[in-house]
Amino acid sequence: MGPPAQRVRRAALSEQPLTVADMVEAVTDPRCGAVVTFDGVVRDHDDGRGVERLEYTAHPTATAAITAVAHEIAGRYPDVLVAVAHRHGPLEIGDSALVCAVAAPHRKQAFVACDDLVDTVKQQVPIWKHQIFEGGDSEWVGALG
Repeated sequence: MGPPAQRVRRAALSEQPLTVADMVEAVTDPRCGAVVTFDGVVRDHDDGRGVERLEYTAHPTATAAITAVAHEIAGRYPDVLVAVAHRHGPLEIGDSALVCAVAAPHRKQAFVACDDLVDTVKQQVPIWKHQIFEGGDSEWVGALG
């Protein structure tokens, strides 16, 4: 399917809403019989507390980091196509924060690569989550580690 650089179809940060459909469109290819997606959405609770909204802050190197992760995954799994994007800025309950799609000739490789992609983004991309709880309390949660 080509070198990793040709198989990374999208790797981005965005202040605009993200959709799984955009990721699927980016990796759709007639050689691939499987497309696995992930849509990480803002939920209304965390650790028993009501969440009103989130704000993501990205380090200036985050775009380069998410691109490097996408290339790492494409290099690790030679038959996959990769698309991944992470939001930054304010998000409401139900908004997509992290979306990705991985296409492969067969489902098993697509599932494994997509799972690895999500884990690696969370481990290596410097983006921090600021949770605002019901009642006004808030806390910062690092996406690294």
